[in-house]
Amino acid sequence: MIPITVEQLATLRSWFVPDRPGPLVGLHVIQTGNGTCLADRWPDPRALLVESAGNYTLTGDPRVLQPADLRGRVAGFLEAPARFLPLLQAAFPGLLVWDRVVLALEAPPRPPEGSGEPQGPEGSGEPQGGAPVGRAPVRRLAAGDADQLGRLGEEAAWIGRTWGGPAGLVAGGTGWGAFAGGRLVSVACSFFVGERHEDVGVATEPGFRGQGLSTACAGAVCQDIFRRGRTPSWTTSPDNAASLRVAAKLGFALQRRDRLYVIEAPIP
Repeated sequence: MIPITVEQLATLRSWFVPDRPGPLVGLHVIQTGNGTCLADRWPDPRALLVESAGNYTLTGDPRVLQPADLRGRVAGFLEAPARFLPLLQAAFPGLLVWDRVVLALEAPPRPPEGSGEPQGPEGSGEPQGGAPVGRAPVRRLAAGDADQLGRLGEEAAWIGRTWGGPAGLVAGGTGWGAFAGGRLVSVACSFFVGERHEDVGVATEPGFRGQGLSTACAGAVCQDIFRRGRTPSWTTSPDNAASLRVAAKLGFALQRRDRLYVIEAPIP
């Protein structure tokens, strides 16, 4: 397979639309420029492998690829139609399957009962910048917050990777954070940006979980997504009770059950 540029990938947008709730790797790379793409040939490709921060999508015709075309080129979480499974099993004998659930939010998020989470002026749908949730102010991330993002612990540091890192996340304008004692402790953002949908990611430092911070940050992100004329989606594991609880508080509903293929990496 050969690398192609984001500009070349953008000419193949029709391969990825119309998009649906869930992982949106191909469109995210086209929309934001954060990621890479391999094609079986150029011009007139027949198969594509697109990647952003260890998240991959494989699409096209599996008959034009051999196992050797993929070996050494995938390490992470791969979305692919079922027709690619024989090829993937031949290329990666240690392939794992990670069950996922995909949810969507069809109306602006509702504030959880008793959460104390901030709401803006009536009808605005905008949380007030700096309003506290418990003791933690919640606001949109700004350029000066990149250093704070870079200091997040290992369990939360992944949140900016599909934006190329902390600077890319704040420049993208989709991030909201909660602060405790001046320290960034919870972050939500549009992890993948599509044409009709944006898939939400949220991470909270271990010592600050269970305080409504994930819900507050993710709710603000969802409000932004609706203002952009898109629909928020939420992708998680069926056994991730904490993630499902936050999604339920915001009003997300199940759309489908899906799976990712995990290659040369552990299932989180």
